[in-house]
Amino acid sequence: MNATTVPVAAAIHPYYPLGVHIPGYVDNDAFIKDYVFPFLSSWLVIMGAAWQVSRWATPKLKTSDRLTLCWFFLCGLIHCFFEGYFALNHARMGNAKDLFGQLWKEYALSDSRYLTSDPFTLWMETITAFFWGPLSLVLVYMISADHPLRHPIQAMVSMGQIYGLLLYYATALFEHYYNGLTFCRPEGYYFWFYYVAVNAVWLAIPGPLLVHSVHTIGKAFQQLKDTASAAKPQANGHIKHD
Repeated sequence: MNATTVPVAAAIHPYYPLGVHIPGYVDNDAFIKDYVFPFLSSWLVIMGAAWQVSRWATPKLKTSDRLTLCWFFLCGLIHCFFEGYFALNHARMGNAKDLFGQLWKEYALSDSRYLTSDPFTLWMETITAFFWGPLSLVLVYMISADHPLRHPIQAMVSMGQIYGLLLYYATALFEHYYNGLTFCRPEGYYFWFYYVAVNAVWLAIPGPLLVHSVHTIGKAFQQLKDTASAAKPQANGHIKHD
């Protein structure tokens, strides 16, 4: 594991486990209100913009599909740019001073693995950024165009998001209960809001979307099967009676 520790007395940062080595660490130079709240507020702005543009471009789209389109647009931007930033800059996160760097350092108060190039966290975020991110943006088009591959891709992306989240939670729990390592500060705010609530969004929304896509795909196959069964008597030269 990469989260090696140094003597607690030598620690110059607020992250857990106490004394974890964070290469080149420097404190954030902005207040939390200057980057966290604007970042979270931007989610609403992005969703609102996607909603308005989709109303203009595809006025006949169902409300549920329009909401799904907005969700995947938001996912695509977060996965590609915010998580992509981490994937490309993980080795210098400790001294990052730009907006995304300071956001990641703030979030890392709930999970210091983001500042230590933890292998699981790095690869999980890399896959998310370079696979689920672009596919989320592809889904924006597929939903607006009523593309026949919309539900297979939607099921795949939603399953990937859920699977990554469950592994993310599970690996931290394993380290906590099996190895006695805690990556989150003791304050409840960091655990329940940053670590649990913010991440749980990628279970609460992809879960129903996955169920919906599986149901839709199953229904399509059943209709195809019924059509083939109805056509079979006629193909054999028989007349089908009610």
